[in-house]
Amino acid sequence: MKTPKSITKRIRITKKGKVVRRAMALGHSRVNKSTSQMKRKKLSRGLENSTELIKKYF
Repeated sequence: MKTPKSITKRIRITKKGKVVRRAMALGHSRVNKSTSQMKRKKLSRGLENSTELIKKYF
């Protein structure tokens, strides 16, 4: 089964098996966002709800 490219661009699986994603709204319009908001959005975020479903694609 091939991995859908849309999934590989958005999420990744860590060495310990956690599914991690990037924060939304970092692509453009950065001028309108505060510095603290940008720092907060640069952190990776976990994805817990459908971990088993996502892992089958990798």
